[in-house]
Amino acid sequence: MDSFTYKTNPSHVIFGPAGGASSQLLEQLTQKKLHAALILSTSRQVDKAANIEQFLETKAVGVFSKAAMHTPVDTTLEAVRAAKDLKADSLVSIGGGSTIGLGKAVSTRTGLPHFCIPTTYSGSEMTPILGETVDGVKTTRRDVKILPESVIYDVKLTLSLPSSISVISGVNAIAHAVEALYAPDTNPIIRMMAKEGIRALSQALPAIAESPHNSEARNKALYGAWLCGVCLGSTTMSLHHKLCHTLGGSLNLPHAETHTILLPHTFAYNSPSVATAGCDLAEALEGSDGDPVTGLNNFLDRLGAPRALKEIGMQEEDIDRVASLAVQNPYSNPREVEERGIRELLRRAWAGEQAKADL
Repeated sequence: MDSFTYKTNPSHVIFGPAGGASSQLLEQLTQKKLHAALILSTSRQVDKAANIEQFLETKAVGVFSKAAMHTPVDTTLEAVRAAKDLKADSLVSIGGGSTIGLGKAVSTRTGLPHFCIPTTYSGSEMTPILGETVDGVKTTRRDVKILPESVIYDVKLTLSLPSSISVISGVNAIAHAVEALYAPDTNPIIRMMAKEGIRALSQALPAIAESPHNSEARNKALYGAWLCGVCLGSTTMSLHHKLCHTLGGSLNLPHAETHTILLPHTFAYNSPSVATAGCDLAEALEGSDGDPVTGLNNFLDRLGAPRALKEIGMQEEDIDRVASLAVQNPYSNPREVEERGIRELLRRAWAGEQAKADL
């Protein structure tokens, strides 16, 4: 075995809490002598936020329900002002990547401890990464201080997540683990976590698509998302995330759908340079039959996942501009990032074609 370095991020995870997320959150706040939590959510998740607020009673100071995709800085600054006006001493984010991103952004600006209750499979809660958008440009930064104070996984809060959103959220998490398989700073421990996370989600998502209230499958999906999030937070991002950040920041395309559509194409582009990762992915992915690119194509088709960027808001004339942006300040990648190849990758993803390892 080759030598390697493994550095773990500090984290406190409560999985499948007895008594539910609300009771565990209350216990966490009480232990840390916090008594003025500001609860964050999107407008869609405001009912769940209100339930948390009601349960916490005097330990909650209000709900801020304007979390948005790609964490726009103007929304963050508004939430910071709300936290100061309400004299909050802590933050609670309940929801998916948008809400968790807002919690991270507010926490880094205020120093307030951040508690996460994920209701999707984004895995963002396990990463020390913050992506923010200003004037159509999304930038990311990494700092261990960005990590939430605690994460509480409660399967009951995911049972109402529509199967269509569950699928793209779960594939988003798989994308994190796939890049970790071939990251320049990967190691055997992260690869083991990545394979286990991919395996768990590739088993859970078809079951959820067929039966959205399958709590066993939902539990396995949360477990897989947790592992995939750890992988993203422990390794360097590559081409896949660069393209997703470019499309999200410049075109405001929906985050999880973009990850889902691009995943087989970005892996196909890199596949000539990542033979070991390809074997790992084929082993972990249900129904791959030894070919990871075909396996990803078949898996997404089986789930009924979105396959075309043109169906989520990208115009054909955007392809050249996005390709040009994507090769500027490129992330570390196992294969050289060439604009011509990226343009064709984007064209195929825009059109909804099957990914092929021939670029």
